Amino acid sequence: MFKYVLKRLGLMLVTFMIITFITFLLIRALPRDLPMDTVQKEAILARWEALGYNEPLLKQFYIYVKNIVTKWDFGTSWYISYRTPAADVLGRRLLPTVMINFYSMIFSVPLGILFGIYAAIRKNKWDDSLISTLVMVFISVPSYVYAFLVQYFLYFKLGILPLTMYSLADAGGSYFTSKMFVSMIPAIIALSFGSIASYTRFVRAELTEALTSEYMLLARTKGLTRAQATARHALKNAFVPILPSILSEFVGLLGGSMIIEQIFAVPGVGQLYMKSLSLLDYDVFMMDCIFYTFIGLLAGIVMDLSYGFIDPRIRMGEK
Repeated sequence: MFKYVLKRLGLMLVTFMIITFITFLLIRALPRDLPMDTVQKEAILARWEALGYNEPLLKQFYIYVKNIVTKWDFGTSWYISYRTPAADVLGRRLLPTVMINFYSMIFSVPLGILFGIYAAIRKNKWDDSLISTLVMVFISVPSYVYAFLVQYFLYFKLGILPLTMYSLADAGGSYFTSKMFVSMIPAIIALSFGSIASYTRFVRAELTEALTSEYMLLARTKGLTRAQATARHALKNAFVPILPSILSEFVGLLGGSMIIEQIFAVPGVGQLYMKSLSLLDYDVFMMDCIFYTFIGLLAGIVMDLSYGFIDPRIRMGEK
């Protein structure tokens, strides 16, 4: 197990550096616009020279990595938040992203599990077919379609929820007010459709396989009812691959959703990513990419390692 963890961490580090290097080269290779005003133009050119932007790309990357390793310096924002450390700019955006995704998760995971269990128990019945059809539809539809539908019905038609998320000033200066929570509901609903469908399909597939296994037949021959055998044996075994995916999604809460955050004006990490790219705020964009890469790789490792803890039959790292 220890060897496996070291191997995964080493692979994670290599993957992390490759993705960071490619992202750095691509963002720095994009053309940069300069203002027409001569004074502003000269000031920007002087700043670029001082920051080393005119050096070869490989040297720029070396300086960037060196500053991170030796000074824990991820650079400075020059456009989104003038002269603010890039790490601080990202840190200010984490809370709304985590809140939106956490609320969506605690709403979608239980519903997805319940629908999946019901569909597996009712396999090949009309309600199972209905659930399976709806699942395929919901998985196939992009999240921005749900966002527009939520806005259309809940705001334009019914007028019961706001169009976008309130700003801190409009919500009383805190993300934890009831007014702020109400303004988050449309984004939470839009995020939940796809998650509910994914969990429903996953749970149904795993539980269906468990219900047709030999140990279920053995349990029935011992006198257990179908409900007892399902509760004591099938569900326990079906959740072995399901729980790691839930843990992985929990770790991935910080990642957010760029499209949903843009549509609902959520001042989170996803919106920051799009804004930093459009403004070519290099260090903020790189900070965002490093963050996304780390969260994605960490979620994968958590998912793999959790298998070994949840199911003792799995022995990772052994030949």
